[in-house]
Parts: sequence; C-alpha cells; structure tokens
Amino acid sequence: MSKRHDDVFNDVLSGLDTAKTHETDRQSGTRFLKRRTGLSDRADTEEKTLRWVDPAICRMWMQHNRDYDMLNEENCADLIEGMRAQGQQEFPAIVRRVDAEDGFEYEVICGARRHWTVSWLRANNYPKFKFLIDVRDLTDEEAFRLADIENRDRRDISDYERAVDYSMACMMYYGGSQKEMAARLEVSPAWLSRYLQLAKLPGQIVLAYGDKTLIKERHARALRRWMATPEEERALFDRCSELIRRREAGNPLTDGQAIFNYLNTPPKAPRAPKETQSFKRAGEREGITMRKSGRTIRLEFDEGLSREAVKECFSQFMAEHYPAKRR
Repeated sequence: MSKRHDDVFNDVLSGLDTAKTHETDRQSGTRFLKRRTGLSDRADTEEKTLRWVDPAICRMWMQHNRDYDMLNEENCADLIEGMRAQGQQEFPAIVRRVDAEDGFEYEVICGARRHWTVSWLRANNYPKFKFLIDVRDLTDEEAFRLADIENRDRRDISDYERAVDYSMACMMYYGGSQKEMAARLEVSPAWLSRYLQLAKLPGQIVLAYGDKTLIKERHARALRRWMATPEEERALFDRCSELIRRREAGNPLTDGQAIFNYLNTPPKAPRAPKETQSFKRAGEREGITMRKSGRTIRLEFDEGLSREAVKECFSQFMAEHYPAKRR
C-alpha cells in the first residue's frame, strides 16, 4: 500500500482501539482529534467522530464508485465471515452528514460492502450488529478523492466501474481537465487517460459482456483496433450481437477472458467455393473433372478411362481455358 494510502488509513483507524475498549463510547461515539491527511492542506486539526449506528439511517453517496445493487453473499463472503468471527465490524466506513430526509442521517462515502454486510447480518440472525462509521466534513471533490484512495488498489472494484467513476468526476469536479484531475489524484495523465477511454466503450460491447465487472482496461485497448474502419466496427458489433443472442438462448460465455477472446478474434473469411466443371466425350458417362480453387486447377479422371477419351476431354478443357488467342 502506498504512503498516501497509509496516511489515510492511519488517520481513519487512529483511536479505534479506544472505541473498542469503552462500551459507553461504543454506543454514543468516540471523539478524538483528526491528524492531517492527504485530503487536507490545512495545518489545523478538527474533531472526528466514530459512531455505531443502524445501517438503515445511512444511504449511499450518489457518486459512490461501487454498484451497490451488485453486492451479494458471494462477493461479500469475506466480510460476512470476518464480522461473524470478530462479533462486530472492525474498520469504520467513512460518511458525512446529510439533512435528515426519508429517515437518512448520513451518506456513505467509503464502505458500501461494510454497509451491505452489516445490513445482511442484521436481517439474518444477527440483529444486534451495528454499523461503525467515521463522520467527516467533506466536499464532493474531497469525498471523491478519499473514495479513490481507499479503493484504487482493491480488486473487487472493476476496471469499468472505476472508469465510469473517473469520467463523471472529471466533468463534475475538474471541468473536463484530465491534466488537473491527474495532478489532484497524483497519477500520470497517461494512466488516467486509459481509464477515461474505457468509460467511452460503446454500449454494444458493454452489453456483450453482460457483467460489466468482467471488462478490463486492457480489453478496451485491444478491442479499439477493431473500430478503425466502419467495416471492422460493424463486424465487431456483429460479434457483440452474437454473444447477446447466445446469452438470451441460455448458452452464455461467463468468463471475461473468453468473452474478450471471442470479440478480439474476427471470424475467418469463408473460403471461395471451388469451381467444378466436367469434360466428357459424346456418348460416354465418364470424363475429366476440373476442380478450381483460387489460382489452382486440378484435373481428375478414372484410370480406366480410354486414351482416346482422355485426349478428347483434355482438348475440350484446353479449348475452353486456353484458347488459341491466349498465350
């Protein structure tokens, strides 16, 4: 994990042991001073709060970089097992306050999987589980960068989800300036550009994958070569349509690499049909058969064919394919 990651997580986790050891504080919130993080250039300190709350009063931030609807028992299995073993959530989610509306008091900036897991446990025989939150005062741009810092190295955030998140953030927070955004995120412009290009992947390709979490950044780079001409692009979209038809027919490709390989390999051009022609002497059933494939001509005849019949058939062949005017 990078030093920037360490700074943020050291800040988030500082004082967590204190929260564990004091039952009263665990219920009402533990208050302590917040050290300077990568999100703030200010030298002053501000108060930070950890609270144990009902997850029902927390909603997802609209710009959260994880698709909450795709969370399930399978992709949250590690958290479910860990929280069961520990008896509680170990690491706080980062939230900010919202004006009380529709029963929500906070919105989750980082920690969608933790929120989903605690909610699932409460609904499945663990009603006393609470959601541990770290309450911050953040602007939207600060919230975006904090979420990116926490999730950039995590493999359970797909390349495509990250790309869409970056594309929205570039316009919303940086006026469309990739250079400014790269500087704020402390990444190279080239690295950021690859993800912004991934977000522009045509919808036909996204539909062909079915599960957008299977789309890799390197896939998009490779597939773009098939969009160099209108003809190649149409052929690529035809392959996308075929994958969609296969899925609708109940015979889908479900492995991301297999889907990419199919899209990245154009079908072989059909071979030109072989041209066949027969030459026979009048009154006879057998003769010479000519088969032409490309620039190759093959003459076939039964070895029992008489010499005179062969000469007559060959003369017919020569007269048609090699007339006197042709040299």
